[in-house]
Amino acid sequence: MSKTYDGVYHEKQVKELCALHALNNLFQKKQAFTKQELDEICQSLSPDVWINPHRSLLGLGNYDVNVIMTALQRRGCEAIWFDKRKDPSCLQLDRISGFILNVPSDYRLGFVLLPLRRKHWVAIRQVAGTYYNLDSKLDSPVLIGLDEELVTYLRRQLENKEKELFIVVSTENSEKWLKQAEEIIPR
Repeated sequence: MSKTYDGVYHEKQVKELCALHALNNLFQKKQAFTKQELDEICQSLSPDVWINPHRSLLGLGNYDVNVIMTALQRRGCEAIWFDKRKDPSCLQLDRISGFILNVPSDYRLGFVLLPLRRKHWVAIRQVAGTYYNLDSKLDSPVLIGLDEELVTYLRRQLENKEKELFIVVSTENSEKWLKQAEEIIPR
């Protein structure tokens, strides 16, 4: 299910398709990517296997980072893993298209919480000068704020050792997303 809130496109969670929703939310476009395209990427990554390691056994989604990275490359972007030992203030935000955060998630079957830990993909991006959390598990986008609030938000998220951050940049900015040492303001 998708909807636009004050000019911000947001898809809500369906099945295990959080990677698909994160990509579409990142690109701010319905069907920027489709389940069929992500399934084709899975097949291309592991063409000769019976059980594909890049998605759920049942084919309901739960795509891994390799699928996301390949999908982004098809659109002229790169996903770069962010080293949590660095402070997010080192990011050159004007050269970054958005972020994909990988977070731990409880697994439920209806109302029953199962003892399984899954990973969930969340898009974060700037729309009209303001950053939003576009998590597909949320009812609507959540305002993060301007650059300073985004850096604070990312710091808080990365305090959790189980969370991983991927920086999404255009291919031409794949080497230019990090500030030079003299540009970094200590916190």
